[in-house]
Amino acid sequence: MVTLEPLRADHADALLAFERENRAYFCRTVPDRGDVYFTAAGFAERHRALLAEQHARVCRFHVVLEEGNLIGRVNLMDVADGSAELGYRIGERAAGRGVATAAVAQVCRLAATEYGLTSLTAVTTLDNPASMRVLARSGFTRVEETTVGGRPGVRYVRRHLDAGHVSP
Repeated sequence: MVTLEPLRADHADALLAFERENRAYFCRTVPDRGDVYFTAAGFAERHRALLAEQHARVCRFHVVLEEGNLIGRVNLMDVADGSAELGYRIGERAAGRGVATAAVAQVCRLAATEYGLTSLTAVTTLDNPASMRVLARSGFTRVEETTVGGRPGVRYVRRHLDAGHVSP
């Protein structure tokens, strides 16, 4: 069973290990975070910044767990005026098993019921068909082409969030 937990300080070690383990896998379809991000000091600094953003309610960060193991992350960024941007990463070992769809469904319910959001946007690169399928299955509509980290991409939107709309 896939569960979400809000990001906490004590997730740092597991999250860094997850990011390091999946760096090459993620680079196939999303822009790389740069070498400094993957150093202990660089990651610790970024983790503290994320927790501060979460505390300020500017963003809502979550880790995705399966049997207590961190297998992904799903985030709501730039929360304002009832909207936020959805982002997610599921590790290579968990890919292709419906984990991303389940995690997105859970965060959409949280967005509506806990965070009071009414719409979400998301972007993905055109060379990430798995992410496009997750967004389509999760009630997002493709709205325009865009650029993601210098790569061709597409923007999606999901309006009228409600707690029961998306099933895992």
